[in-house]
Amino acid sequence: MTAEQNLTAALADVKAEIARTDNKTALLLAFVGAMLAGSWTVAKDTRLNVAATLVGALGMALLVAAAGLLLSSVRPNLGGPHRVGFPLWATLNAEQITAELATDRRAQHIADLSRIAVAKFTRLKQAVDMTCMAGALLIIAALVSVGGAA
Repeated sequence: MTAEQNLTAALADVKAEIARTDNKTALLLAFVGAMLAGSWTVAKDTRLNVAATLVGALGMALLVAAAGLLLSSVRPNLGGPHRVGFPLWATLNAEQITAELATDRRAQHIADLSRIAVAKFTRLKQAVDMTCMAGALLIIAALVSVGGAA
């Protein structure tokens, strides 16, 4: 492959990675929302002891924190140092867009988009970890509630 083909392939790859991460984020956000709704529905109609309430509240707080991380991962960033493609073009006039597209900046775009992809992936990974911890805490809260611990 030539350098030209390698740049094109690398740019497509990093864009695909961002899309995959955004899809995973959307699925996890829906799951977290369902966990929050389901847990709230069960908890509001159940008489919970203090221990179950505290453990469950911590689990719910972790789910809310995970949702915040997921939302920050997909939040559009139209400014800042990593302006590539559409965000950049939206600030330019027709002549500036023509000049921008006349220059091959794929290598810089690959670097900028890779940083964006890593930041998104890191938040997604943290949100998955928080969701797992929250699920464990909610299970413990349910067991404490059923077991009758004070």
